[in-house]
Amino acid sequence: MSTDVVMPQLGNEITEAQIDYWSKGPGDKVEKGEMLLTITTPKLTMEIEAPASGTLKEIRVPADEIASVGDVLAVIDEA
Repeated sequence: MSTDVVMPQLGNEITEAQIDYWSKGPGDKVEKGEMLLTITTPKLTMEIEAPASGTLKEIRVPADEIASVGDVLAVIDEA
């Protein structure tokens, strides 16, 4: 089973954010609640936690790219 890491809703007026840094890469083990990446908007910098434990299968939005709210940023393989 896989779990998507999704760009969260960041406020009524914020529709996108820049991916600053991934703390893990594809193939790395992750634990639910562990800091996975950092994002920045014009108003805030925020850490996104892993929504599930498993192996980071793929990163769909690399560092220095912009992602919209609801975009799948990465996939965690729980198998």
